[in-house]
Amino acid sequence: MTRGLVETALRRDRTLLICAMGALFLLAGLYTVYGIGMNMTAVEMTRMAGMRDMPGMREPGAWGFGYAVLVFLMWWVMMIAMMLPSVAPVILLYAALLRQTAQAARVPAIAAAFLGGYLAAWAGFSLLAAFAQWALEAAGIVSATMMTLIDTIPGALVLIAAGAFQFTPWKDTCLAHCRSPADFLTRRRRPGASGAFVMGLEHGAYCLGCCWFLMALLFVGGIMNLYWIVGLAAFVALEKLTPFGRPLSRVAGAVLIAWGVWVIAGAV
Repeated sequence: MTRGLVETALRRDRTLLICAMGALFLLAGLYTVYGIGMNMTAVEMTRMAGMRDMPGMREPGAWGFGYAVLVFLMWWVMMIAMMLPSVAPVILLYAALLRQTAQAARVPAIAAAFLGGYLAAWAGFSLLAAFAQWALEAAGIVSATMMTLIDTIPGALVLIAAGAFQFTPWKDTCLAHCRSPADFLTRRRRPGASGAFVMGLEHGAYCLGCCWFLMALLFVGGIMNLYWIVGLAAFVALEKLTPFGRPLSRVAGAVLIAWGVWVIAGAV
């Protein structure tokens, strides 16, 4: 009887969390697609992919506070939509482990706090990304309208750097953590919602360490280019959740390096 009650509670927790994360993913996806507050929607930006700049529409680097907030939100909500599919299994595993502890009665709230900490880590990245976008735009390197690198050589260098990063020990360590979260969830367990938030923040930091250079590729393909957004999100999920994630990471690294070299060769 007790086992049956536990299994029923696990199913209820799982259903509730899946529905909540699904709703969050849907809202984040719609926000990203419609480019709330931006001059163009992501659909329009994707259709215009390949255009490097549209001079005269807006002065580069002339950001007011309101626009800066919108750019930050664009980055953060986009990261939520991109990263939720790969972190969802971790949230569900954490909830299942909580159900076996004294915190069983608060599983949904504590799991939500963990997710909140994880998303807070990506909020920090989004703040830095928005600042980088402003600085590069003011320097004339990133288009103020198309939100992509204007010249091909800087884009090629980003491709090569992102590819090289896939072979570094830093990448290996962070990816190993993301691919095997059970050890982290048991060894670094902290009590209460505040402890779960810190755990989520720490897990998010590892995830950020694993993926930040891949996200920099958005400056190459277009920050609001849906093909790049969906492609990178799918790659991150495959890298973290499938048995062939580590070899896939190295193959992607080699492809990115070769792509960057090919672009440079064609530009000189």
